[in-house]
Amino acid sequence: MPDDSTPIRPPHPVTAWLHSPFVRAMAALLLVVALGLIFNANGAFFKWHTHRDMFRYVAVFGILSCGMTLVIVTGGIDLSVGSMLGVAAVAFSLMVIHWGWPPWLAVCAVLAAGSLGGLAAGGLIARFRVQPFIATLALMVLLRGLAKWISGGRKISTAVRQADGAYRYVDVPAAFNFISSKLFHDNVAVVTLIFLACIVVCWVILARLRWGRYFYAVGGNEEAARYAGVPVAAVKWLAYGLCGFFSAVAGICQAAQEQQGDPEAGLSYELTAIAMVVIGGTRLNGGAGGIGLTLLGVLTIGYLEKILSINAVGEATRLMLTGLIIIGAVLFQRTRK
Repeated sequence: MPDDSTPIRPPHPVTAWLHSPFVRAMAALLLVVALGLIFNANGAFFKWHTHRDMFRYVAVFGILSCGMTLVIVTGGIDLSVGSMLGVAAVAFSLMVIHWGWPPWLAVCAVLAAGSLGGLAAGGLIARFRVQPFIATLALMVLLRGLAKWISGGRKISTAVRQADGAYRYVDVPAAFNFISSKLFHDNVAVVTLIFLACIVVCWVILARLRWGRYFYAVGGNEEAARYAGVPVAAVKWLAYGLCGFFSAVAGICQAAQEQQGDPEAGLSYELTAIAMVVIGGTRLNGGAGGIGLTLLGVLTIGYLEKILSINAVGEATRLMLTGLIIIGAVLFQRTRK
């Protein structure tokens, strides 16, 4: 038996590399893609439109995952992103379709409202020291009720109710058509480009700005960060405020794609966003991870859903398989101590 003076040998560089979150996340993605190559639905997996539609499908979830990554890196969690998406979708549809606001003004108002909602959650957590799970759970319920209240419990569509109770149908706003359209000869969806822009913004925050280092410091050890002079409360406010902002962006995209504001939109989306972040390799207890890993997690779940869809797998089976594969991927990515 070695005594306490026995030096601890560092892991071999190759072993450390194989155990890195990036390699594990990439391995999970390649495994799912390999399943697509095998179960290709008579060649459907090899056609570009399958991949294009997958990128379009995961865009809204990916945008939510961007904000969730920032929060989880700080050691927090946000269960309200799905409800915030619903409020944003309803509000944007009301402003543009029913009230006739200019699209740019409606976008600014919705993004500001989303940011304020996130700041409210950050204030409860940073100022009043409420547990993130409890604070955002309460906000999730509150915002879902708000979405149903401002919409009257109905979907906000192009059927505009008049004072006499009759309905008048209006055209779909040009802003909705643009956001839901495809560019470059119908090869790339606009929502996909919006998602990629959100990825770049998060990468700049986490990898290039001082506040990004603060995020990791707070998530790694909050007390040590506080003693080192990191403004812990401000970091939490900023993280949750940005999460609310990205939730509002996702809500605008959701409304445009559905061409209506549904108060039930975003139901359980927060679970998918968390799964994407964790599958990518960002630790739930904070202090490690990154937006590049989240992108791999988004693609992993996106391809998994698409492969099951093109093979006509029933919804019940798809949900069970998705859950099992998520558990397997997370277990596979666990770093050995």
